[in-house]
Amino acid sequence: MTVKSNHVTIKGIKDGLVFLLDDQCELEELLGELRYKLEHSHQNILTGPIIHVDVKLGSRQVSEDEKQSILDILKQKGNLLIRNVEAPPPPESEAAAGQPYSLMTGMVRSGQILHHDGDLLFLGDVNPGGTIMCTGDIYILGALRGSAHAGIDGNENAIIAASYFAPTQLRISELISRPPDEWETRETVMEFAYLKEGSMEIDKISNISRLGRDFNVFKGV
Repeated sequence: MTVKSNHVTIKGIKDGLVFLLDDQCELEELLGELRYKLEHSHQNILTGPIIHVDVKLGSRQVSEDEKQSILDILKQKGNLLIRNVEAPPPPESEAAAGQPYSLMTGMVRSGQILHHDGDLLFLGDVNPGGTIMCTGDIYILGALRGSAHAGIDGNENAIIAASYFAPTQLRISELISRPPDEWETRETVMEFAYLKEGSMEIDKISNISRLGRDFNVFKGV
């Protein structure tokens, strides 16, 4: 069964519904038609038991807020359970496109300071007494046993990540955190540090996507 309109197509499949949303019209026009269709038509499929829904946006680029606006309309019908939203990945921000990660290799020894403008992907170890300082993010494919300072120009969204995370000191923007002594004796895991509500948090690198960051640089390490 397929129900068509100018901008919204609802297609019945074996295990649910597919909402095909026009990718050429204005978003507000699309949202209005979607809302109208759910409120005033197709009551035979939009009431009753739970129905799994896949949403396909075609080639439309949407932000997270725009995507949520679409989902909020669909969720108004209590029997619609959103299973998947198919949309192209968002484009890189201008900042990311204009300032990609810089790649450096080597070792930062005791007494040495490596300073970099932008985001840095460092292949090597930072020994105790060594320091890496960046205006952006710091990704270390190696051991961080020294100090790292990300966001040195005041960027509180910067992060510090390492394959082996045992720093003597971390600093993001103006906030300084000294890790507990037991960091030196725990198992080696890939972790990252970030700021949340004015304090420094440490999490596994597998959760870095929650901040909208790319985990690909650590794959295969």
